Amino acid sequence: MEDVIQAWLRLEKHWKIEPSGKKIGKYRSYGFLRYTVGSLLKIVTRIKTTGRQNIPKSSPFVIASNHLSHVDPIVIIITSGKKIHYLAKDGHFQNFFLRHFMRLVGQIETNRDTGGKQALSMAADVIANNKILGIFPEGTRSKSQEAPYLSEGKTGVARLAASFPDMPILPVAHWGTREMMIPKRHKWPRFWRKAGIAYGEVITWHQWLGEQRELEQIKSIDVSNEGEVNDLCSKLYRKFTDDLMKRLELLGAP
Repeated sequence: MEDVIQAWLRLEKHWKIEPSGKKIGKYRSYGFLRYTVGSLLKIVTRIKTTGRQNIPKSSPFVIASNHLSHVDPIVIIITSGKKIHYLAKDGHFQNFFLRHFMRLVGQIETNRDTGGKQALSMAADVIANNKILGIFPEGTRSKSQEAPYLSEGKTGVARLAASFPDMPILPVAHWGTREMMIPKRHKWPRFWRKAGIAYGEVITWHQWLGEQRELEQIKSIDVSNEGEVNDLCSKLYRKFTDDLMKRLELLGAP
């Protein structure tokens, strides 16, 4: 593994994501709501959960999941028992009450107009503060009206994994949450609907990279050739993301 670490470190200036420096608080209200409202939802919901033993005992780590409905983060939070910080689009913060609720539970406002670089920097803040980050690699809810819903993942999750190469990435697949709150049809969640969620085995960037044939190319590449290095990194990001989406599919993501 040491040769993998040293090889990847050679390219650090090309893959390093710098956190913005924002402090992520303890959000005690988040913990209170998780134990009160979360406990109530555990009674109401009918969610079959598997693979909880794969959830890391300590943070930071990233939960990467398919995205079917607005209730997806809630289902993941109550079944994992973890305090998870999601990046949420600024549209969710325009309503006065919703804005305060989102901030109470530690969700982080992002502006899509500023591009992905700012979002990645804010995601890095969560990790740098030793917190748990929730991310949907697809970038948005599935637009499909029928299965298969799973679409191609965006490479942001791979860039984060590469920038924190020893941090666990936990793949999570769920199904049935779309029926809990069908986009543009349901105004309120139907938490009594049956659903399922599966937590897969974690993977780190270093672990994954050690299994790739591009490793020898990383070891020998001319680091001064920025174009070649950037092309190689982009290729690896795409490959990691595709592998992750395949894991979600195998876990049962519809």
